[in-house]
Amino acid sequence: MEVATNLPGMVAVRDSKDPEGPKLVFSLSEWAAFVTSLKPAQ
Repeated sequence: MEVATNLPGMVAVRDSKDPEGPKLVFSLSEWAAFVTSLKPAQ
C-alpha cells in the first residue's frame, strides 16, 4: 500500500503492486478517523 500525503487537504491510497489500478482518496479527517480506529496486530 502506498499513501500520498502531499495533496492539499486529502490523502490518496493505492495498491503498490498495481499502481495503475484503483485509488482511494480520503479527507484528512476521514484518514485520521481510519488510522485512529486501527488496532495493533497481536
